[in-house]
Amino acid sequence: MRLIAQKGLKVGLLLCSMSLAAVAQTNKFNDKNALPEIGVVASDALPLGKEMIIGDAVMRQMRGQAPLIMDPLLDEYLQDLGNRLVVYADNAKFPFQFFWVNNDAINAFAFFGGHIGVHSGLIHNAQSESELASVLAHEIAHVTQRHLARRMQAQQRAAPIAIASMLGGVLLAMANPQAGMAAMAGGQAASAQMQIDYTRSNEQEADRLGIAMLARAGFDPDAAAGFFSTLAEQSRMVSRPPARLLSHPLTESRIADARARAADFPKVRVQESLAFHLAKARIMARYTWDKDYSLKYFQAAVEKNDYALREAAEYGLALSYLRTENIAKAKPIIDKLLNEDSENLFYLDAATDISLAQEQYSDAIERLAPHLSRTPRNIVLAMNQANALIAAKRHGEAISILKDFLLINPHYEVAYQLLDEAYQSSKRYQDMHENKAEIYVLNGAYRRAVDELQFAYNFSGDNYLAKQRIRARIKQLRDEEERLKRL
Repeated sequence: MRLIAQKGLKVGLLLCSMSLAAVAQTNKFNDKNALPEIGVVASDALPLGKEMIIGDAVMRQMRGQAPLIMDPLLDEYLQDLGNRLVVYADNAKFPFQFFWVNNDAINAFAFFGGHIGVHSGLIHNAQSESELASVLAHEIAHVTQRHLARRMQAQQRAAPIAIASMLGGVLLAMANPQAGMAAMAGGQAASAQMQIDYTRSNEQEADRLGIAMLARAGFDPDAAAGFFSTLAEQSRMVSRPPARLLSHPLTESRIADARARAADFPKVRVQESLAFHLAKARIMARYTWDKDYSLKYFQAAVEKNDYALREAAEYGLALSYLRTENIAKAKPIIDKLLNEDSENLFYLDAATDISLAQEQYSDAIERLAPHLSRTPRNIVLAMNQANALIAAKRHGEAISILKDFLLINPHYEVAYQLLDEAYQSSKRYQDMHENKAEIYVLNGAYRRAVDELQFAYNFSGDNYLAKQRIRARIKQLRDEEERLKRL
């Protein structure tokens, strides 16, 4: 059943992101005088409130089935980069959530409610932060212009059953994977003709708005055309083009158009981003390669001075030593980097891992404490300090930090996982089961969440308030599951 759910999710997301096809050819000829649509339309097809509910539901399914990277350092970097672009986006109606998918494909995708997924292969192949930002800007434009909702509106005119199958299948797969798979497969067949009548109008609009957003945010507007050209060149060398090109086809005219649009903005020289290269080194050292290849690669890069920034190559080498449990070689590298930049979160994170590996828990806690006092809800600092406190068996302090963090970031699964460890180690079984329920909720597994809450109820003893709270949460989850089925 899990495999069926995975396949169902893939089909559903494919239908959601299939290049955002426009109106069928017949409509194009029947409506010659229609004005171009703008991004705030399509509210009759999908109101903003419902779009957010659907986006949240799909995101929960993604957490439960897709190979997501849950890494506080990488999460903070990607969210910060995305937010720097969203500030300059028009029609941003809701908060954006950016997340990593552990996949070597050069790809990114957007879906309902401001959710944007970035494959790890994208940053691996990007040569600069501006290139990575150009892809994010393009996907942000798809969301702000409501291209999925506009697609739905077009399909409602041309083939109402196709869009009903698409959305119904995605949501049905949460409760009944086999039925959801069948519904989405039917929807795919029903919309086949519309895919034949594919146009690139939405892609052109996303290119135009994305490049303008990129320039306003201070990135190199030429990066979009440069990355397009790199991808097009790669596709000529292989029988199957990169995944990015399958969903975003490139033509010479599109690349030329991107260059022309970039020419409308002043030329800028963007300094190399240390954060970008550190994040890229982390992806390569921890998620892309096996530990032996990673070690050889970064050893050669440091020895031959073959890198964009020395610090990033040394950081990648230190991470590679950590993966091979060679703490003695990793520590002097990180100590040197910290001496050069004592506030850098990438280095502080690695230093914490080294201290924990050496069972020097107090050193890690004391090192992080002054940084955490200045930014108490920073993802990297809070997660590292909680992890160090749990290792030191100071569970109460760890729980306090994590609960405070979750008040502001209620959907951050890493915090719940650390809380689970803290509750279990301190034998707080009622709290542990309540916390496990929230992890299941984040993954869309409402029935498993209710089971955990019933376990928590059994551990609540004579605590009347706890019993009432648990009963209320069970009812809330059951109501939420029913609401999703009715969408």
